[in-house]
Amino acid sequence: MNARRPYRSDVSDARWALIEPVFTAWRGRRVGPGTAARVHDLREIVNAILYVNRTGIPWEYLPHDFPPCKTVYDYYAKWEADGTTQQVHDLLRDKTRRAHGRSPHSTAAVVDAQSVKTSANVAETSQGIDAGKKIKGRKRHLITDTLGLVLVAIVTAASVHDTAGGKLLLDELAAAHPSVSKVWADGGYQNSVLNHGARLGIDVEVVQRPRTKGFEPLPKRWVIERTFGWLMQHRRLARDYEALPQRSQTMIHWAMANKMSRELTGESAPTWRIETDMPVTPA
Repeated sequence: MNARRPYRSDVSDARWALIEPVFTAWRGRRVGPGTAARVHDLREIVNAILYVNRTGIPWEYLPHDFPPCKTVYDYYAKWEADGTTQQVHDLLRDKTRRAHGRSPHSTAAVVDAQSVKTSANVAETSQGIDAGKKIKGRKRHLITDTLGLVLVAIVTAASVHDTAGGKLLLDELAAAHPSVSKVWADGGYQNSVLNHGARLGIDVEVVQRPRTKGFEPLPKRWVIERTFGWLMQHRRLARDYEALPQRSQTMIHWAMANKMSRELTGESAPTWRIETDMPVTPA
């Protein structure tokens, strides 16, 4: 890796050690024209992706001490298409579950959705209006385990109802995580989701909101609300800036990989408050 001043989003040696075997194996499998020359350090590619993910800048605004932005985006797209990003994410999720004394195979999960506004580069055909939230943009449909770690993520237009998205999530959950037999949902999911889950061998239970006024964490479901909070700490996810929905899904995986790798190595996530609370210079 070229010598440069580190950025706060860079992976440490300990964090890189967790995921380096996946990328080394990926590069080892690369054959064909143009693959012989190993020009770019894969750790620097990861650092550049995390820089975009954490700061929210456009790809073209990557600092010049990273590899070229088009090269970084090319790796980002390739790793999404061939499943490398998913592999890294799932590896870290399994390690995090083990660190909490859990089996890597979840048996219970939580489902919810989050609507977010989009940027000007997102095509009209790729977004819609969430009438309930009064948001024009896209919707993130998530299923997490009981630790709040993402099991399944789907990104759709915000006009797609939670029920329709929930059915798609359950299909993917049953295929990728057959050990899950229980899912908690909120009242926005209709009976058809419960019936769909039953056909897949999954018991979907609706957790009703309390009738008392004021904020109160919902049993079982509060973990996925915290997950949405984790995602929003990554400025690239404060809006949906990706032209393609699958790129948005990949940004979710990178944000969670960032979060989980920090937890596994005991590194706290840097906050923006530290950088904005600058000391006042005496007059």
